[in-house]
Amino acid sequence: MAQVSGLSCLRCGASYPLSHYSSDCDACRAIAPSNLVVDYLATNGQRPAKGSWGQGGLWRYGDLLPFSKADLISLGEGGTPLHALNKLGTQAGLSRLFAKDETRNPTGSFKDRLACMAISSAKGMGAKVIVSSSSGNAGAAAAAYAAKADIPCVVFTFKGSTGPMLTQMLAYGANVLAVENKKDRWTLMQAAVREFGWFPTSPFFGPAVGSNPLGIEGYKTLAYEIAEQLDWQVPDWCVLPICYGDALVGMWRGFTEMRAMGWTDRMPRMVAAETYGSLAQALQEESDVPPETGVGRSTQAVSIGAAQGTYQALNIVRRSGGVALEIPDEEMLHWKARMAQSEGLYIEMSSAAAMAAAARLRASGQIGAHDSVVLLHTATGLKDAMPAQRALPMVTPELGAALEVLKEVYGFSA
Repeated sequence: MAQVSGLSCLRCGASYPLSHYSSDCDACRAIAPSNLVVDYLATNGQRPAKGSWGQGGLWRYGDLLPFSKADLISLGEGGTPLHALNKLGTQAGLSRLFAKDETRNPTGSFKDRLACMAISSAKGMGAKVIVSSSSGNAGAAAAAYAAKADIPCVVFTFKGSTGPMLTQMLAYGANVLAVENKKDRWTLMQAAVREFGWFPTSPFFGPAVGSNPLGIEGYKTLAYEIAEQLDWQVPDWCVLPICYGDALVGMWRGFTEMRAMGWTDRMPRMVAAETYGSLAQALQEESDVPPETGVGRSTQAVSIGAAQGTYQALNIVRRSGGVALEIPDEEMLHWKARMAQSEGLYIEMSSAAAMAAAARLRASGQIGAHDSVVLLHTATGLKDAMPAQRALPMVTPELGAALEVLKEVYGFSA
């Protein structure tokens, strides 16, 4: 394990003890609210050699993570495949297009990396209750890992969250409550954290600054896996669907660590695909405070349905020379369907925002035809299957009649 020295502000660098994990930066709160990141003790150059780890998912990189294997709460997360999207790449004009397939994690989403780190840390700290505010993926992951750790879990969600993810939370034994107004989740959760010391895995006050910094460390492993799967070549672009930017900052930290250790010699440009354009507007205005946007508009991509972005996401996009793009529902639905039909990958609607952003940046010339591009597929399409559902054509048990319907409805000829 890596030895933790404390926490620091991503924006101003102010130092805090590890016990400050459930707060933001006091110094930046009135200027540009910012999340904290984990700091490690100097190692005097004694870091593991590249490729020297054993086998086994996320723990393959355990020497770079903030807790010991003895405290590990694992369900077999990490080690997910990196797919070459040859057919879809050809359609979009990209010769080196890849997808990091997080649908293969235990609860079907990338949030398992965060939950593994957060709840392993909670177990080591003696937490009595895990609490999450979630539209779905984060709550499902928190519930599953809390069950494994034998710690009670409370999830505050909101009216309109998708059924399959709520089913997951309840199946894992979480205590799930819904509120009418999204922001009321944070009011309840903040009171529970402050009054009872419940261990939060996700944002719980506004404006949101990001999730538990100990949990975010789990996303570093995305960068390590991607680099290793590309034979230690860093992609030119990493394109992520963005809510609060936890995976964005985690991946960037992973790439930063690899470069500092001399394993790689460059950094990727990071792209934030968002629903309401908060980060894009902040970049345009050269502001450190992403504005609240999209008021009164709804989206089917509830996993990234935050109306206000975070400083941590804005910071990484800016530092990497990246881009933030507002992606409408119709583009996500289009690429969700193309991904399934061209590549056999069924992803949640939010995940399709990454492909939409990559295609748009290629069309504008910002991404070159031969640039290497990695999309993050955050979760399986079974998480929000409703947009893809439709009434099925009924047939009689006669092959001729069935073939006629196949041709009429699907354009398929035997």
